Amino acid sequence: MTSRPDDAVRTDRWVSLDGTTNTRDLGGLPTVDGGRTRSGRILRSDNLQTLSPADVRRLVGEIGLREVIDLRSIAEVLMEGRGPLRAVPEVTHRHFSLLPERGHHTDVFAVEEEEETPELPGGWVESLLPRQVSEEHDAEPPAVKSYLGYLEHRPENVVGALRALATADGASVVHCAAGKDRTGVIVAFALAVAGVPDEEIVADYALTADIIDALVAKLALSATYGQDMDRSDVARHTPRAATMERVLAVLGERHGGPVGWLTANGFGPDEQAALRARLRD
Repeated sequence: MTSRPDDAVRTDRWVSLDGTTNTRDLGGLPTVDGGRTRSGRILRSDNLQTLSPADVRRLVGEIGLREVIDLRSIAEVLMEGRGPLRAVPEVTHRHFSLLPERGHHTDVFAVEEEEETPELPGGWVESLLPRQVSEEHDAEPPAVKSYLGYLEHRPENVVGALRALATADGASVVHCAAGKDRTGVIVAFALAVAGVPDEEIVADYALTADIIDALVAKLALSATYGQDMDRSDVARHTPRAATMERVLAVLGERHGGPVGWLTANGFGPDEQAALRARLRD
């Protein structure tokens, strides 16, 4: 089990598992109207491929996990292979890549059902963690440009992931590779819809910094992600509050905030109410 120094963890929302480093519950956060987000409804996490049998029992049996929202690219999913939750019939898996994909946009889980896994698209290495954004965002810091790029290139999947979270039965977990960038953007939108104030959204995003050494060490052991993980430069991978602060500021300036962006992209008041009900007491 990955250890976490006691003085580094500032919340009891962590879900300690053998096979993940960055899993936590979105419950217990304050809202602008004096309420709290509800525990046991939506979790955020890093990659789930290395869950132990005990982890699966805890997630499915104790927490009541019934849905996995996978934000990784097609190449990542095919390279990493099936995780242990894929064998659990009670758990539904949904795939919403936030990255521009080379080739045809397809259902990666349906592709896996074929007898032979298809060849990965040419240039998949470059598409694994791309930094493709429009000139509109050139002046922004790299991480901010990446996050705004998710909204620009895959708005339908941002909305799709939130729509899946809004309609799920039981608990859901949303994850990518590290559980900080793509997951951080989807979680920020979900919390905004629930009425969590910006400063709490930023604090939740930045919380991954508390376990970044262990997270980078875990990813460095992966054949898929190891090449992008420089264990001697952990600071490069550490999320900073200023990044999410700027993303929220840009959304406020251009769209009236995350909820305004969602409304403009087809996730309207009824669906927002359903997601809010999922996350609120």
